[in-house]
Amino acid sequence: MADVRVLGGKVDRAEEVLTDDALAFLGELHERFAATRDELLEARKARREEAKRTGKLGFLPETDKVRTSDWQVAPAPADLTDRRVEITGPTERKMAINALNSGAKVWLADMEDANTPHWQNVISGQVNLADAVRGKLEFTSPEGKHYAVRADAPPVTVVMRPRGWHLPERHLEIDGRPAVGALVDFGLHFFHNAKALLERGSGPYYYLPKMESHREARLWNDVFTYAEERLGIEHGTVRATVLIETIPAAFEMEEILYELREHASGLNAGRWDYLFSLIKYFRDAGADFVLPDRNAVTMTAPFMRAYTELLVRTCHKRHAFAMGGMAAFIPNRRDPEVTKTALDKVRQDKQREANDGFDGSWVAHPDLVPVCQEIFDAKLGDRPNQLNRTREEVAVAAEDLLNVAATPGEKTEAGLRSAVDVGVRYLASWLGGNGAAAIHNLMEDAATAEISRSQVWQWVNNGVQLSNGETVTADLVRKVLDETRAELAEQIPAEQLDTACELFGAVALADDFPDFLTLPAYERID
Repeated sequence: MADVRVLGGKVDRAEEVLTDDALAFLGELHERFAATRDELLEARKARREEAKRTGKLGFLPETDKVRTSDWQVAPAPADLTDRRVEITGPTERKMAINALNSGAKVWLADMEDANTPHWQNVISGQVNLADAVRGKLEFTSPEGKHYAVRADAPPVTVVMRPRGWHLPERHLEIDGRPAVGALVDFGLHFFHNAKALLERGSGPYYYLPKMESHREARLWNDVFTYAEERLGIEHGTVRATVLIETIPAAFEMEEILYELREHASGLNAGRWDYLFSLIKYFRDAGADFVLPDRNAVTMTAPFMRAYTELLVRTCHKRHAFAMGGMAAFIPNRRDPEVTKTALDKVRQDKQREANDGFDGSWVAHPDLVPVCQEIFDAKLGDRPNQLNRTREEVAVAAEDLLNVAATPGEKTEAGLRSAVDVGVRYLASWLGGNGAAAIHNLMEDAATAEISRSQVWQWVNNGVQLSNGETVTADLVRKVLDETRAELAEQIPAEQLDTACELFGAVALADDFPDFLTLPAYERID
């Protein structure tokens, strides 16, 4: 028996989640899988060093047979066959109710980038998910306003996103070391809800983030297989959709689906995390990998088109769903012009995805559900998805995925200031326990801070010249950071703002690029 110790403070109803049996289950998962997870994190470093040495990344010759042989993922369960609109958001109680009332087909219940690892969030999120499964999700605000899932709301399939393999859970200690965040999130949710979901005609479904290889997918598959066997649940009941949001994973899409083929449901194409990964992976590769202003890098850039077209082709070739990326725009009910702009941009984005063959897409706000649904309804008609569109005409080479140099757009002072401003604003929100922050009419999560600080680091370390002729240096970034702090002084509490500015400066100007901003940020929360 593993020695499991709870180090986190008191959280309301924690005793319902942290039962002796559930903690024992977490201990079993860690005994069997934590060491492999550690090995795979080390393998990430070795592969990155190889890419640094050679300046290359490509499809794996040793897995060619997987890419050329004939196989498909398991057929989807009934409530995952139509995913035309998925709403994403944290497991905070009020936002969970809003998501379940939104009319979306799927709620991505996010315990990763739209959440923060404050112990209160980790445990209350599990409580809220359990209540949602059992139809008990209600909330009364401090002002007395009551929220509940409407009786007439169409059913919403819940797909939970646990943390990535790299993140620890330092409020739980197992055999003397911090627990693995991914195993905690998955383990508690599966233990308490798998059977209840099956009784209600659904199942335990997951979105898997930040993976970099098919070996990491194999580990998840082993975790699922063990968990099903341990709880007496039929093999293949778990279904997983993998976010292809790292550049090495883009070269292993088929292999990732293959490893999870008995549990796989699909792949998802993101944006900010993918760009962040590309910068991180090729940060030493010179000017050809230096991106323009982050808002100038759209999904129509040549290397992003290659990525999304390959994803649709891969998924439909293997009978898996291809899910589009986030529409982060937030309608402003007090400003019709902002709302019109948001709706127009979302409509254009979702039209592109529907035309490319995606089976559905993400939105971050309930008001955007009808827009996304309208687009996919027009494309799908009575069909639940586009699995029949196999996109056999698509042929993507390694060079296409890495053709960053062809990306249009300028590097501007406004872009630099925006990266610092948004990064600091988000970090201040994150440190305060809110991982889904409304910033400049966009719903931002941790990926926004990652791309912001990584782009600043890239510009400084490549001596980028801005469109106004000024060179990006550490001194210039410090100047912009000081000015940003002054501008935000009346909007953000001083302690939070100071910590956010210090943290952003530390990771954007570090000599050695920190792999994940959330790791040092985690050390700064109580």
